[in-house]
Amino acid sequence: MHKKGKIKMVGKDAPNMDHSHYEKKEISFKEWMSMGIARGWAGPPVCYTHDGLPTSPGEDEEFDEGLDPCIHIIRLYEDEEHRASIEESHSPSQWRNHYLK
Repeated sequence: MHKKGKIKMVGKDAPNMDHSHYEKKEISFKEWMSMGIARGWAGPPVCYTHDGLPTSPGEDEEFDEGLDPCIHIIRLYEDEEHRASIEESHSPSQWRNHYLK
C-alpha cells in the first residue's frame, strides 16, 4: 500500500514535545508502523470497505443505543498524488491536522 521510503523519526514521545535531545534516525514505513503497533499506539492497517470499522464492544453498544462515539482513524496514502486528491475532497483531512502546524 505504501511505497517504500524512509520516514524521519525523532524520539518516542508525543509529537508536540521537545525532541532536540534525541538522535535523529531514519526508519522505514514498516519499522515505523511496527513500532506504533508494538507500543500499543495503533492497530494494524485494515480496509474499512472489506474489514469494517474496528470497534470495541463498548463502542458497538453506543452505536446500538443511537449514540455516535468518535473513532479516530489514520488514513494511509499510496503516494503524494493519492494524498493530494484525498485532502482536496475531504476537508477534515486538512483542518484536523494539528501535527504539522
